[in-house]
Amino acid sequence: MSKPTVAVFFGGRSVEQPVSCASGSGVAEALRKRGYDVTAVGITRSGDWVQLPEDSSFAIGDAAALPEITADSGKPVALELGPGAEPPAEIAFPVIHGPYGEDGTIQGLFEMAGLPYVGSGVLSSSICMDKEFTKRLLDAEGVPQGKWAVLKPGEEFDAPAVVGELGLPLFVKPARAGSSLGISKVKAVDELAAAVAKAREVDDKVIFETAFMDVREIEMGVLAATDGDLEITYPLEVLATGADGWFDFEAKYLDDPEPFDLKPDYPAGVVEQAQELARTVFRLLDCRDLARVDCFLTAEGTVYLNEVNTMPGMTPMSGVPQAFAAAGMEYEDLVERLVTLAAARARRS
Repeated sequence: MSKPTVAVFFGGRSVEQPVSCASGSGVAEALRKRGYDVTAVGITRSGDWVQLPEDSSFAIGDAAALPEITADSGKPVALELGPGAEPPAEIAFPVIHGPYGEDGTIQGLFEMAGLPYVGSGVLSSSICMDKEFTKRLLDAEGVPQGKWAVLKPGEEFDAPAVVGELGLPLFVKPARAGSSLGISKVKAVDELAAAVAKAREVDDKVIFETAFMDVREIEMGVLAATDGDLEITYPLEVLATGADGWFDFEAKYLDDPEPFDLKPDYPAGVVEQAQELARTVFRLLDCRDLARVDCFLTAEGTVYLNEVNTMPGMTPMSGVPQAFAAAGMEYEDLVERLVTLAAARARRS
């Protein structure tokens, strides 16, 4: 069977464009190594689409030179809709983090265009992107999570009341963003207003979360198999911390080149508990193909859900690819599996 042509989409309009650039260019390179005909489509911050040269590289170096796609990065392209429209490829592979890419918007565009694509569908993508609705749905299903509260757009907040409900320290996060952008760890009530303002620079809806004390931060990759089963990685442990003692953007992408322990020791039963939680959450949220499930492990051995990411970082050094590599699935194998799943789904439909 011949390999399908693939259009890899990356960049995007969100603040996470640099991470998407690094992930997307890695995916495109991996597929070319496996003999796929790949078109790389970059999306600028203003929403323009450009076809990128094959030798384009967008690795993350340092904070002063984060990769970015501009109108000069390639030649303009457009995705046409309607009968007789010519698709850019047989399979779309969106490697876009954050709003306008991971939140169901580009997935909806692909659905309208009749273009098969890698990853979760419209509903699952939009729910998982919005931390409020992820938490509401999983609370209703009894999934263990920390205490949280939401601040809607335009609402004022009562700092003492928030602290009274959730305690200190607590995290303040944009409700619909990732890569640890716009997040603050608040240790005193008088720090809350500045943290909310910082989060609202990224998203006008804000989430407050209790900061667990003395926990280990763990995460797992969840990958669909062609027979419908799920492969879940051994829970890796996040080791790197930023200046404020948590896994911020700098710690993830700019500081420690090895921020993970891929085979940490856990108390008896923790691995099984964590993997079962990842499996349950993936199914409940109707995720598809791939996701990263982030959790907290308490000193008592209880696993709590932190977040679900339907398009995790996909550079070879990102957590999910490293976790699968530790289990024997190399980066190119992982990327090709995702295309295979999308192609099989297209044949069934």
